Amino acid sequence: MPKAANAQALIPHTLQLDATKLEKQGLSLAQEAAQLAQFQQVELALPRARLASQLAPGNDKVWLLLGGLQIQTKEFDGAIASLKKAQSINPKNGDILFALGSANFQQKNYQAAVVNYQDGLKLKPNDPEGLFDLGNAYFMLGRLPDAIAQYDKAVSQDKKFWPALNNIGLINYEQGNIPDAIKRWQSAVTLDKKAAEPLLALAVALYTKGDTQQGLTLGEAALRIDSRYANLNFLKENLWGDRLLSDTKKFLELPRIQSALQQPASSSTPGQQPTQ
Repeated sequence: MPKAANAQALIPHTLQLDATKLEKQGLSLAQEAAQLAQFQQVELALPRARLASQLAPGNDKVWLLLGGLQIQTKEFDGAIASLKKAQSINPKNGDILFALGSANFQQKNYQAAVVNYQDGLKLKPNDPEGLFDLGNAYFMLGRLPDAIAQYDKAVSQDKKFWPALNNIGLINYEQGNIPDAIKRWQSAVTLDKKAAEPLLALAVALYTKGDTQQGLTLGEAALRIDSRYANLNFLKENLWGDRLLSDTKKFLELPRIQSALQQPASSSTPGQQPTQ
């Protein structure tokens, strides 16, 4: 008779994980994701940020990074969840509230965005981008004097913050105050020669009031910088009002402007877009 074998159960080997090393790897991944995001490589950055949040779950900046990337990919529910997690870790980080404001703004929850931006500004009262974003939320709610007040505060904190000047010009134009709108856009262009948005707005305003040659020249220059501004829907997303859109539509149909649009154009990040 064969001998019975003595069976022995396999003792599992327990892998000892070094929490400190894992967190370090997570932060390294987050840094890599942030660098990719800077180069608009959001689809590559997002999975790295997700993994980083698992490896370094106690770091509010990692969750903030993930939330910001989710906003860019319009995963708003996920973004808000990530940002709430970041806020639970560090309630004193004003940037988290600004990001929550952006998520609500892009979902057209403007009143909720106002609250987020106001709360963020309690923590970072002199943040020009936070002031600007609050101005945009007021703008969308039709609270134009409040919007202008926030834009003015943004410029007082950063004299070179041309997007705020640009948006005051947008309000001036819709209110029929063309001379003030022109002054604002001229100031914005002086601050940044490559800012296509105020340059195009200035071109349209000058052309419409009769300064046709300068208007056409500036319009050609603006569209060479960034041809996206020839898209009326894109302009509307950037808070251009009905009066300016109507005048811009006529301007874009001009033969010289149509010809300029056939030329190769570079693409720059709009300073106006409400997504930060």
